Amino acid sequence: MNGDEQLLRGRVYGHDHDDPDPGPTPGQSYAVLIGGPLDGLLLDVTGWRPEEVEDGAALATELGQWPGGRSLYDPRPGEPRTPGPGIVCRFHHSGDTP
Repeated sequence: MNGDEQLLRGRVYGHDHDDPDPGPTPGQSYAVLIGGPLDGLLLDVTGWRPEEVEDGAALATELGQWPGGRSLYDPRPGEPRTPGPGIVCRFHHSGDTP
C-alpha cells in the first residue's frame, strides 16, 4: 500500500486527510467503498432511504479514470446490510464516468 492509499483508509469521503478528525463519527451510518480510486473510504449514508442505498453512488473524484469525473459505487445484490450506526453495507466500484 502506497502513501496515498494509506491516507484514504478509514477516512470519510468528503473529508480531507488534514481535517482534525477525518474518520467516522459515532452514531452515523457508513458504506465501505471497495475497489476503484476511493477504495477504503467510508461514505456517510446516514438518513439514506433503502432505495437510495440500492441505487449506490456516483462520487466526484480527481483520482478516477477521468479527473474531475465520478466513480460509480453500488451494493451487490444479496449482500447483507446492518441497520443502525457504524458500517452498514459495502459499495463496490463499478466504473468511472466523465
